[in-house]
Amino acid sequence: MLHKSRKNNRIGLNLMHDIKSIRENPQDFDQALGLRGIYGMSAKILSLDEDRRSAILAAETATAEQNKAAKEIGKAKSSNDEKAFKTLRDLVSSKKKEVASKSARAKELDQELGNLLMTIPNLPFSDVPVGEDELGNIEIFKWGTLPEIKNAKEHFEITGAKPGMDFETASKLSGSRFVLLRGSIARVHRALSQFMLDTHINEHGLTETMTPVLVRDEAMYGTNQLPKFAEDSYKTTNGWWLIPTSEVTLTNTVSGQNLSESDLPMRLTAHTLCFRSEAGSAGKDTSGMLRQHQFEKVEMVSITHPDESLEEHSRMTKCAQAILEKLDLPYRIVLLCTGDMGFGARKTHDLEVWLPGQNKYREISSVSICGDFQARRMLARFKPADGGKLKFVHTLNGSGVAVGRCLIAILENGQNEDGSISLPTALSPYLSNCTRISSTGHLE
Repeated sequence: MLHKSRKNNRIGLNLMHDIKSIRENPQDFDQALGLRGIYGMSAKILSLDEDRRSAILAAETATAEQNKAAKEIGKAKSSNDEKAFKTLRDLVSSKKKEVASKSARAKELDQELGNLLMTIPNLPFSDVPVGEDELGNIEIFKWGTLPEIKNAKEHFEITGAKPGMDFETASKLSGSRFVLLRGSIARVHRALSQFMLDTHINEHGLTETMTPVLVRDEAMYGTNQLPKFAEDSYKTTNGWWLIPTSEVTLTNTVSGQNLSESDLPMRLTAHTLCFRSEAGSAGKDTSGMLRQHQFEKVEMVSITHPDESLEEHSRMTKCAQAILEKLDLPYRIVLLCTGDMGFGARKTHDLEVWLPGQNKYREISSVSICGDFQARRMLARFKPADGGKLKFVHTLNGSGVAVGRCLIAILENGQNEDGSISLPTALSPYLSNCTRISSTGHLE
């Protein structure tokens, strides 16, 4: 059962990174962070932390002195010592101002340290390969036989797909990096999302969840989209954010919660619209629907006991693999290096599906273990079954999988010389038993 929620209106210092651990093991912290190419952070953190703690002590000391003087006022008044009464009254007044000033300084330093910690990424596991970019990633698994397709086309060039992909109208409506799907292509896209959800629910034991796509600042902070990636997200005029992925909403369902150990693991899935500005991707994948500002994704999120999170990471990876294998899509798994891994991750498996039109593997799912990094931000904890202090849960997330990219892979891997497209058998029950898209764009 869920324990009473604790409202969390502020990202505090007990969150993000364990400040106590940094104090006790600054060298270990610097060494782990150095794997990401960030060096010497502990000295800056600890210096600011020392100033903050000194300010807190000064505020507490002034408060104690104020309280002591306030007690003495009563004694002076009862003994009719008017001189002492006035002296103590003046002292209390000056101490109130001192307390206010020193408390404000402590709060200022607290916020400054919190803001600094908020910008520092998660610490990689020791088995994560060190590298600067995707060239440092390591392939750890490969599945499927690459199709032999003569003169393979990209998805938007395939004759049977063209009637169902309208980039021109989408551009008129919304600008670049949008697509309007219609007819058979829209139906296959919908079938894919239903197939993914059914598989995760019925075979993988995930709980289907319908979530909002608009969230508050706190939710974006909780899953580390803020403050670092604000420019990659869309914010409404009234302050809500459009979710970049339902990782935000699914993970934040436990924000501020004190769970029971028996509640764990929590395994959730959702199919949602996702929105990304992707300001840093200018000039990349400008053709087709590989990189869009609006797309759909079936997300997986697990909330686990710390001792079980590594095993859960492997299980979630297998859940994503199952989707691709049921659809007979060749793929590989790569272990991301430190320079290519996400801000909040400690370890990430990328699943890359084969795209014949590009003659390369492209990412279709990232499965990441975040440890307690997000839990600290959200103040999401659990009570151990054997008693003791509350502990932070571990969080994991992964695509199960990106619907639009899966559609691309199906179209390109299933393309035929006559422009028709053969569809995976697994989708047939969702398509009135149709097995192909004709060269004219109709389901058959």
